[in-house]
Parts: sequence; C-alpha cells; structure tokens
Amino acid sequence: MIGIYDSGIGGITVLASLLKELPNEEYFYVADYQNAPYGDKTKDALEKIVTKNMDIFMQKRCKAIVIACNTAGTLKDTIRKKYDIPIIVIEPAIKMAYDRHKEKKTLILTTPYTAQSKSFHHLYKKYEMKDCKIFACKDLATLIEEGNEKKIKKYVKKLFLPYQDVEQVILGCTHYPLIQRQMKEILPQVMFYDGGLGTAKQTKRILARKKLLSTSKIGTIHFFFTDQKDRTEKFQKVLDDYTNHGQL
Repeated sequence: MIGIYDSGIGGITVLASLLKELPNEEYFYVADYQNAPYGDKTKDALEKIVTKNMDIFMQKRCKAIVIACNTAGTLKDTIRKKYDIPIIVIEPAIKMAYDRHKEKKTLILTTPYTAQSKSFHHLYKKYEMKDCKIFACKDLATLIEEGNEKKIKKYVKKLFLPYQDVEQVILGCTHYPLIQRQMKEILPQVMFYDGGLGTAKQTKRILARKKLLSTSKIGTIHFFFTDQKDRTEKFQKVLDDYTNHGQL
C-alpha cells in the first residue's frame, strides 16, 4: 500500500497522476483537516504535525509514502531521517519550466510557508531563470477547499492583475492545479506547470528499483480524515473530475 499525504484535497492532483502511472497499487490517503491549513504554520509546529501523521502510515504498514503537499515537503530531509521506507516528496515544477523555457517570464505561486523555506529557495536558486517572480498566495488553498467559485475567481483576477505579461506559471501547491480553469480564464496564453506527474513517475522508478511494485491488480483507494469527518464522496468526485477534465 502506498501512503499519500496532504493537508486536504490538494493531494488529489498527485493521486490522479499516481493512478495513471501505477494503476495496480493500493492507496491510503491521509487528509489532515485537523491541522489545516499548513501554509501559515511555524516550522516547529509543522514538524510536529507531519511527524504525527507519518506515524499513521507506519501503522498501516505502507511500503512507501508520497508527500503530496508542497509545504510539508519542505521538511523532507528531517522526515527521511526518521523513517526507513521510501518517502517521495512533491516539489514545485521549477526544473520542468527551466528545462523548457528558462528565458520566459515566470511566476511561481506558493503558500506563505513554502515561499520562506530553505528547501524552496535552494531549488529556486539551482534553476534560476532570467525573469522569475515568487508570489505567496495567502488563503488560496483554503478558498479551494471551500469551493466557492465566486470567491476563487475574484482572488485569481486580483492575483494576476500585476502579471499580465507573464508567460509561464509554476503551481507550487497541490491545491492550485484544481483551479487551472479559473486561472486560464485570466491568462489564456500562459503555460501552467505542476509537480504531480513528475512525482508519480519518480514514485514508479523508486518502487521498481526496490522491487516493490504491485504484481496483482488492486487499484483500491482508502481515504482517512484526521478530524474524523468523512469526505470520501467529495474526494472521489473531485478525483473523477480532475482525472477527466483537469480541474474542479
């Protein structure tokens, strides 16, 4: 069983890619609504939260864990030291944008926590682009969780107002790909990047190398919500919609 971890519904964007790459696996998805949102947490608080949730996966005897949360993923070095199983961490798709169009005007959207993290800035400097700006999107993940179309459109319109000349946008939070439709309405000419597919391919490579790939068709998904409020039906619907249409 593969564990998938996010603060809420954003990890669905990664799960959709995992199901394409690894359709025979069994998945256990933890959505930490008890402590969400993560973007405004301190490092110490976030580390305690993430460690507690990693223990849930260990109790379930997961063979690998995919941290499908960019904010939690900034703690990858700390987490990997504590747990002796493969831990795959999503990162903003900066390398992808760099490899394809490093000369283009680029905007990176992140949570406030990710924007300040050493892990993110190391990646940002490693693939430094000619004209690149970072914007920390306060409360956007929360709006996506709420699913209020009117508020999301208003937020996105205001967000992109100073960036009408941007040519590519990197979505540095797994929640953000869920509203690509609303973003493309404002910036229809822009290329959008997210780390979901790259994370799924990396998971497949690691499991293959360690001979941990499932040999029998399972394809089952289990959802667990830390606040004990069952949202399985909603998550399944969002997964289906995102898989079929790439949006909420």
